[in-house]
Order: sequence, then structure tokens, then C-alpha cells
Amino acid sequence: MESYFSKHQAIIRSLTKDRNYMYKKQFILSLFAVLAFTVICIAQHENSAVKAVSTKFETFYNHSQYDSIFLLFAANMQQALPLNATNVFLLGLKKDAGNISIDDQSKINGFEVTFFKEDRTSTLKRNITTLSFPANDNWTITWGGDTKELNYHVESKAQKNAFDILIKDAKNKSYQTNGKTNEDYYAFGKELFAPCDAEVVSVVDGISDNIPGQMNPIYVPGNTVVLKTSNQEYLFFCHFKQHSIQVKQDQKIKKGQLLGLCGNSGNSSEPHIHFHLQDTDNMLTGIGIKCYFEKIMVNGQLKTDYSPIQKEIISQ
Repeated sequence: MESYFSKHQAIIRSLTKDRNYMYKKQFILSLFAVLAFTVICIAQHENSAVKAVSTKFETFYNHSQYDSIFLLFAANMQQALPLNATNVFLLGLKKDAGNISIDDQSKINGFEVTFFKEDRTSTLKRNITTLSFPANDNWTITWGGDTKELNYHVESKAQKNAFDILIKDAKNKSYQTNGKTNEDYYAFGKELFAPCDAEVVSVVDGISDNIPGQMNPIYVPGNTVVLKTSNQEYLFFCHFKQHSIQVKQDQKIKKGQLLGLCGNSGNSSEPHIHFHLQDTDNMLTGIGIKCYFEKIMVNGQLKTDYSPIQKEIISQ
């Protein structure tokens, strides 16, 4: 575990310096928080209380009793990583990493995590399903495109084609007065809709919206909806407003159906849409798919089958 932390500390430090919609590698900060909790419990001088907690964590995790792990969290941890978010995170982690195993020196020796399988390729380079832009009004692409200058997401294999999108006024401001409250931002509370017919494969709700300028590194995507199309494309919407999501897991939904409201939850510095496509439902192992919208207004002109880039003003 020491080698794991030393290997990824530089990545984690670099992530914490990004103030503009940090979303580079899904769950890295969440994973660090959970693993740090476990390692501290085991690596410290082990009094009876520490031993009891670490044993409970191992048992609950290996038996998929994630609700019981949630009860081990302190109040501030429960607020930052609510129960359904804890379940989604640990379920995905176990799927990729397997069980925890402890050696005879009470050290974790069987918890190996691979963030991306570099040898895996995807046949999906772009969306096959016809997609509409998922919101009304005029929105500005703040991150989007194929180069690092246009889109910092390109460094992430799963999110390399992601968009961060917000609403700006004629003065290029995303808020009306001083930007100190979420309600002051034009994007906050805007309705987000399904871009196509799909199945809801994952929903996380209940995470508090941040104070603008502050972020939640424990659960990076915040309130989230993941949709699956009939062509096995997975559409990720992140940072919804708390308790605003209107769809349920396993629900079949129609194009244009209300998903929820734009918010500022997770590792988000201000209200905005994070939207991307990938080829699996798991952001640790997924490969990004480039998103083209069927018909979209770009800087006042109609474009068809188009993928917008940074600074373009778009609307459905």
C-alpha cells in the first residue's frame, strides 16, 4: 500500500490544484480517502479500538455490506459521501479491485487497483445514437475539444471527450451579482433532459451543493445520472443539484424526459454541466467516446452532427 500511495500522491496533489471543475480521474480522491482510512487504521500503533474498526471495515467490504461501512464514517464523511454514493463507489471499487486480504503482519496485501487497462481498446470512437443537446437556453463550452489547451479532460482515458458547460452573460460572467451563492449563477437550477431514449443504470443523489469556490473531493462527480443507450454507449451527467434528480435506476426513459436540475455538487467550483460518453458504466476502466449532437445552434448558426469546442455558445 505504501508504494500505491507514493505512486499516486503526485496525481492527487495536481488534482487538488485545479479549481475549474476538477474531474480528471474518476474516484481518485474518493479512493484515496477510503484507502487512507483503511491504511491508517491498520498501520498505526494498533490499540483495541483501531483493530476493531479495521477488522469491521475488512469484513464489511469483503461481504459487500457497504451500508455497514457507511455507519463507520464520521458525520462529516457521511455528509460528503452519502449512503447511495458510498454504495456506488464501493461496488465499483470491488468490481475492479476484488476483496481485501490481510497477511500475518496485519498488513493489506491483496488490494490492487488498476485505474485504466491501457491494453484495452474500444470499437466505439463516436456516438452511434442520435443525441440532442440536453438543456434549453444558451450555454458556453468552457472545456471541450480534442487538445489539452481546449479540454483538460483529454488526459483522462474515460473522460477525454467530456464537456464542461455553463451559462454566461454579455459581459462573459456566469453569475448575476457577486457569485457568492449558487442561486446567483445562471446555470443553477436549469433543467437537464435526456438526449435520447435510454435506460438509467446509475443514480447518485443526496450530496450537498457546494458553496461556490469550494469543492467536495471525497465524491468527485457529485449527484450523478448515468444512462445506457441501445448501442451500449454510456452517458454521464454529473454535479446535479441536491435532491433534484427525477429518474430512478433501471428506469426506461424517453428522449426529452427531465433528468434533474443543474447544480454544484461534487468537485465543482460553480454550477455547471459535466457531460461525457464512454463505453462502459465504470469510469475507472471506461474509454471515452466523442459526442456529436444531431442538430445544434453554434454561435447563432445551425450545425448538424457537430461536436462543439471551447468558447462556443450553443443551444438546442
